[in-house]
Amino acid sequence: MAESRSHIQKYAMHFGTYMGIYWILKFSLFPLGLTIPFLLFLFLGLTLGVPFMGYYYTRIYRNKICGGEISFGHAWMFSVFMYMFAALLTAVAHYIYFRFIDHGYIINTYTNILNAATQNTLPGMDSYITQIKEAMNVIKAFSPTDITLQLLSQNVFYCSILAIPTALIVMKRKKNIE
Repeated sequence: MAESRSHIQKYAMHFGTYMGIYWILKFSLFPLGLTIPFLLFLFLGLTLGVPFMGYYYTRIYRNKICGGEISFGHAWMFSVFMYMFAALLTAVAHYIYFRFIDHGYIINTYTNILNAATQNTLPGMDSYITQIKEAMNVIKAFSPTDITLQLLSQNVFYCSILAIPTALIVMKRKKNIE
């Protein structure tokens, strides 16, 4: 078991790289999905596949590296590290996209959708629409670095929570044969 703990970072980086590449490819569908709805649907479907991918990689780690047994803490730590390395790799792609490619495309598309949706509103919705428009104006002021750090922190936070059920499912204790 001590040997497997010394390799946790190595294998978390290894599997995190695979997951990060998956996230980057998945993210490339998002801006395209704003004009082609099927690609947005595909993006959402692939996003729902992330927990299953995390489970699969953690199970491989348990079976091949840890000899078929792993504690909850060890599985959780591996999952968090794996997701963290994936998030770091994806943050590089996010920065490149928002710095050099986007030029406000995503926020402008959302603004146009919001403006089209608010043409015929129900009475009493004006204050909500005003709040949403104010939030959009705040987001427009974000730099590519701000957006990247926001997405990175969200990925790490949500995936550290997602690592809990993954670790609970993957953990396997040694059976005591008496």
